[in-house]
Amino acid sequence: MTRVAVLLRAVNLGAHNRIAMPAFKAVLEGIGCTHVATYLQSGNAVVTDERDDLAGRVAQALRDELALSLDVLTRTAAELDAVVAANELDPDPKLLHVVFLRDQVDPTAVDHEELLPDRVQVGDRVLYVRYAAGMQNSQASKVLSRRQFQGVATARNWRTVLALQELARG
Repeated sequence: MTRVAVLLRAVNLGAHNRIAMPAFKAVLEGIGCTHVATYLQSGNAVVTDERDDLAGRVAQALRDELALSLDVLTRTAAELDAVVAANELDPDPKLLHVVFLRDQVDPTAVDHEELLPDRVQVGDRVLYVRYAAGMQNSQASKVLSRRQFQGVATARNWRTVLALQELARG
C-alpha cells in the first residue's frame, strides 16, 4: 500500500485556478485513489495508489473534469521522509520552504552568493530555501522565480511539508 503526496502547482492564488478541496478529493477518488486526505486549500493531498504515472493521471482528470490545466507533482511517503531527513538548513517553519521539482537541478546552477542573505540547499528534486526575513521581497524569491529549473516546480512551507509527511505515514 503506497501512500503518495499529490502537489498541485499554482492553485487557489487569487482568482486563478480555483479548486475546492472536496472537488479535488472527488477527482482523486474518481481515478481510483483511496484513503484520500486533502490538506489546506492549496492543492495538497495524500492518497493511496499503486499504479504508474499518478501525476499524469491526476493532471488529465483535472483537465477532463474541472477544465483546469495544472502541473502536478507527486512524492511517495518514503520520498517525503528523505526530503525531511536531508534538510541541512534551520527548520524555522516560518522561513524554510521546500521547492519540489519535476527534475533534478544541477547543484552548480545555483549561485549561492547571488541569493544572499537567503540560503539555498540543493537536494534530490528539491530546493530548500531558508529566507533570512521571510519570502516577500527576498533575494532568493526574486532570483528563483526568474529561473525555470528544468520545468515544473511548486513550493511548500516547512510546516506543510511536515504535515504531508505525517499524512503519508498514516
